[in-house]
Amino acid sequence: MEYQDKISVLQTEVKEELSSNILPYWNKLTDTENGGFYGRVDAQNMLHKHADKGGILHARILWTFSAAYRILRDEAYLQTARIAKQYLIDKFIDKEYGGTFWKLDYQGNPVDDKKQIYNLAFSIYGLSEFYRATADITALETAIQLFHLIEKHSFDMVNNGYFEAFTRNWHTIDDMRLSEKDANEKKTMNTHLHVLEAYTNLYRVWKLPELKMQLINLVEIFMTKIIDLKTNHLTLFFDEIWNPKSNTFSYGHDIEAAWLIKEAAVVSEDKNLLQSVNNFICPLVDAALEAYQAEQGLAYEFDPLSIYTDNERHWWVQAEAIVGALEAFRVSNDEKYLSVALSTWQYIKQYLIDKEHGEWYWSRLENGSSSTNEDKAGFWKCPYHNGRMCMELMKFEIK
Repeated sequence: MEYQDKISVLQTEVKEELSSNILPYWNKLTDTENGGFYGRVDAQNMLHKHADKGGILHARILWTFSAAYRILRDEAYLQTARIAKQYLIDKFIDKEYGGTFWKLDYQGNPVDDKKQIYNLAFSIYGLSEFYRATADITALETAIQLFHLIEKHSFDMVNNGYFEAFTRNWHTIDDMRLSEKDANEKKTMNTHLHVLEAYTNLYRVWKLPELKMQLINLVEIFMTKIIDLKTNHLTLFFDEIWNPKSNTFSYGHDIEAAWLIKEAAVVSEDKNLLQSVNNFICPLVDAALEAYQAEQGLAYEFDPLSIYTDNERHWWVQAEAIVGALEAFRVSNDEKYLSVALSTWQYIKQYLIDKEHGEWYWSRLENGSSSTNEDKAGFWKCPYHNGRMCMELMKFEIK
């Protein structure tokens, strides 16, 4: 079978996965009593109706269903996207100080009002996608307001890059971490990656020269500061002046960044930037694939100081591995990358898709069992990585 035939089969299968498994699962989590979407389904598939509601979850649902409607034109997806868009604007947007709340209670009242730039970025990502799908001007105007807030409060005009987090009224904050596992540093790879992603999507629909300049700047930050040219892995944490503050390799982020910086360069329409970025794609993917085993997926992290590999197979890492590997295949025409994508999809089908209850398991442990204490849906478990993987593959072609 020629490679195009293999890709066609893959595209057919992921379209079916998206429409028959992933999206229907999340449609059922609409909170018809209090608005938005329920905040948690645990690993035992128990719905927690009174769980807190995360800004990340809602922004990612907004992006996913907006993109699905734009591509597939199913009115049911538009209805879900509208619910997500309205709830984000009505409840998560801070009407007094601007920006987005980090977390609400189940009734929509703020319980954590910090301004995490990562959260603002995902709101831009979702709102700009809703505008792409519907031409809804309120969504675009809200995304633009969030862009200006990030540039006003977070952009470091002295040392470049973006600061992590602030209090509700935009003062410095002691704990800047996204989660308990993160280092408490002023600048992180993760936030820069998703500001890049958000600005890419916003620039598709709003051609402001300042936005283009900052989008190009973000790509250059990755090429000059975040990618470690000695290892080709991403550095995860930095202080204010870009001194590295971590050693851990995050394989999923390595391979996700490979295709996101390429996408940003393409959308920027800067040919010189695109030429430079193409030189980074395969090295980043190859660095991530140090943790890849055929028919066993991609491991999570590696700490070179302790020589410890976290071999858990997270759902999002496998999804990003497919997209990143296919981008490396497109750049290089080396079929080893196509083999990685196809093998990883087989792993997902066999071990990660929950064929009984829908959606995907959080992960598989090293012994092959599914994780029993991580949510099926929740603050971080959303339809964005696997849903986006399906939609990226559906449009994939070798030009």
